[in-house]
Amino acid sequence: MSEPAWSLHSRLKEDTIDIGDLPLSKVLVIKDAHYPWLLLVPRRPDAVEIIDLDEVQQAQLMTEISRVSRALKEITRCDKLNIAALGNLVPQLHVHIIARRTGDAAWPRPVWGVMQPLAHDATEVQNFISALRKKIWLG
Repeated sequence: MSEPAWSLHSRLKEDTIDIGDLPLSKVLVIKDAHYPWLLLVPRRPDAVEIIDLDEVQQAQLMTEISRVSRALKEITRCDKLNIAALGNLVPQLHVHIIARRTGDAAWPRPVWGVMQPLAHDATEVQNFISALRKKIWLG
């Protein structure tokens, strides 16, 4: 019997810009210019929790979180990284990696629900994506 095909949840598709694939995870940018905000989504059907991945996949996810977090911190020179796998609205397993500054609109609270998303400047987001892709070995 074949394994079900993986696809990105429609809400994540709508709220993000796809920037590429690491060995396990799709890397996405959240469409909100208030914060440099990335998602890693393991391409495994029916994964809701990190424990739904086998141990090798869990280790790969941690490697990818570390790689992307290091790159995001270096590019943004942020004060703090917020890393979380909540999934309260979107059940598909995804990990948020958000670069925070002590003066941002939500500081020191979580970013969810504080402000309406702000559209990215097209040039700025493309420059950010290009820098990130280089740092995480996507091109």
